[in-house]
Amino acid sequence: MAKKTIWYEVEETETISECLERMQKDGYMPAGRKEEPLFQMIEGKPVPIRQLIKFKGILMSNE
Repeated sequence: MAKKTIWYEVEETETISECLERMQKDGYMPAGRKEEPLFQMIEGKPVPIRQLIKFKGILMSNE
């Protein structure tokens, strides 16, 4: 049985729309979104290199 909720991360090579399509194919619909920065240490200092975007997916009912 599938999980009722799952987090999907927008991959580095895909668009937000592609991630949402992937969720729908898996039977989930978006119910939340969160963003967090991804840092890399450069010369001893944390430097933001990109933004991680995650969508909370809720299992769609088959009723």
